[in-house]
Amino acid sequence: MNIKEKGYRLNVGIIVANSDGKLLYCKRKNSDNWQFPQGGIDRNEDPFLAALRELYEEVGIQKDKVNLIKESENWYKYDLPRKYKKNNFLWNDFKGQKQKWFLFKLIEEVMIDLNNENNPEFDEFDWVDYWKPLDEIVEFKREIYKKVLSELESAYKLEFDK
Repeated sequence: MNIKEKGYRLNVGIIVANSDGKLLYCKRKNSDNWQFPQGGIDRNEDPFLAALRELYEEVGIQKDKVNLIKESENWYKYDLPRKYKKNNFLWNDFKGQKQKWFLFKLIEEVMIDLNNENNPEFDEFDWVDYWKPLDEIVEFKREIYKKVLSELESAYKLEFDK
């Protein structure tokens, strides 16, 4: 199956739960927008390995500090509204992102580090209840978050409703 689709950047979305079942939620730098960590998949990179790389780059969590609970069966895509597109953003026919999602559980407490990259994406983070992001996520991502959280909910419940 060809997952590439013209105009859509392949991307991973990352949901990290701590031992209390709270989810890591991050605020984009210089904005009021909060989201789960996410990032692009490099050419020929496996999506799972991209998720582990992005997890470290964006929030400082090393791959040996998490266990995978579930990977989304589906790829989800969203269009980026014109007002969010930068003039030089990737390529001229860029429409949005196509994402594979991963739900991880921390296997030990970690220090979140938002400054692993030269140009960090986030400047704050919080640990929130499972459905809380739906109340705050930027409008154009709301439907994706609803679908992703719904798909991953049963695996989350198996892990945390013990």
